[in-house]
Amino acid sequence: MAEDDVRLPRAFVERAAELDDRDPLRAFRAEFVLPEGVLAYLDGNSLGRPLVVTRDRLARFVDGEWGERLIRAWDETWLARPTAVGDLIGRAVLGAAPGQTVVADSTTVLLYKLVRAAVDARPGRGEIIADTENFPTDRYVLTAVAAETGRTVRWIEPDPATGVRPAEVEALLSDRTALVVLSHVAYKSAYIADLPGITAAAHRAGALVLWDLCHSAGVVEVGLDAADVDLAVGCSYKFLNGGPGAPAWAYVAQRLQDRLVQPIAGWMGHAEPFAMGPEYRPAPGIRRFLSGTPPVLAMIPLEDMLTLIERAGLPAIRAKSVSLTEYAVAVADEVLAPLGVVVASPRDPDHRAGHVLLEHDAMATVVEELWRRGVIPDFRRPRGLRIGLSPLSTSFAELATALGHVRQLLATRGG
Repeated sequence: MAEDDVRLPRAFVERAAELDDRDPLRAFRAEFVLPEGVLAYLDGNSLGRPLVVTRDRLARFVDGEWGERLIRAWDETWLARPTAVGDLIGRAVLGAAPGQTVVADSTTVLLYKLVRAAVDARPGRGEIIADTENFPTDRYVLTAVAAETGRTVRWIEPDPATGVRPAEVEALLSDRTALVVLSHVAYKSAYIADLPGITAAAHRAGALVLWDLCHSAGVVEVGLDAADVDLAVGCSYKFLNGGPGAPAWAYVAQRLQDRLVQPIAGWMGHAEPFAMGPEYRPAPGIRRFLSGTPPVLAMIPLEDMLTLIERAGLPAIRAKSVSLTEYAVAVADEVLAPLGVVVASPRDPDHRAGHVLLEHDAMATVVEELWRRGVIPDFRRPRGLRIGLSPLSTSFAELATALGHVRQLLATRGG
């Protein structure tokens, strides 16, 4: 296949080169593992690339902290790592003061812990508000907790291309509402919900709010403390580049920590974990939301990426994210729309996070062929190609290459 066959029109190729030349974050790309067999990686919103420094640090960890210090390392550093890394997450990406974020478990487990603790803290309120477009895990956990506790889930059915609006939440809020659970960024469309506005509305009704930040953390400025958010959870393998199966994290506002009872009472959440006493006594503060042994090894890649994010600065990361998605939308409108492609993400960058959803009936087979070529986006049923753009590791030229292959494949299929 000739290179010209998969190249975008000249104006877009030149525009990508110009944007890369002017990119203040361009040097960060060299800090990631960039294998030659991958022409373009557009799935950083699902699994981020590893950092070169992490490869070296993991080897040092095996020889040093683990191999030399052995079990002594628990007392020296490991027991404090879930809250130390939690504070780094809070500072680097959440807008959260220390002592409110902890690394533990998976997103699903942390969702269960916080949902159950929140509804139990609102006795006499029998309703949970959620939306049908939220990620499956969120919906499954909420349905299970509602069944366990005799509550009802009130479902919002938002427009998939926009997302949950404040008015839709306010229409269901009442003195029966115990908890509102929403994603800050919609996993399909990338719509950014009005986190401060919805949080304030829920509080006026006396309800708690839990935000899923899986597609926000590391790419969108959040400001949890400023918005008076109650609870939040997020994974660390997307824009935080923690690696496959990396641990999740939970945020619990300081004012709620000693009032909530998390349902999975484990030894690491005990006030004195090594006392091995007969009864559970929760630790003060955020540590009470731990259960089992912390995933020490798995926190290393996450620490490395958080350090990189702090160096780059989240405002600069967000600015590049907007530029990347604007470029993708511009190409879609001029080059891909004549082939039948529809942009299914918000047009307004203030309401669009770090990915763009392109819809076409042939996208399932297009994505399959793209993967064979070393161009790696994401497919979302029934007809969506999701372009995930991780600002520190993605170049505009890489994005242009990927979109050129999409154009060529759709043109070959006759649009």
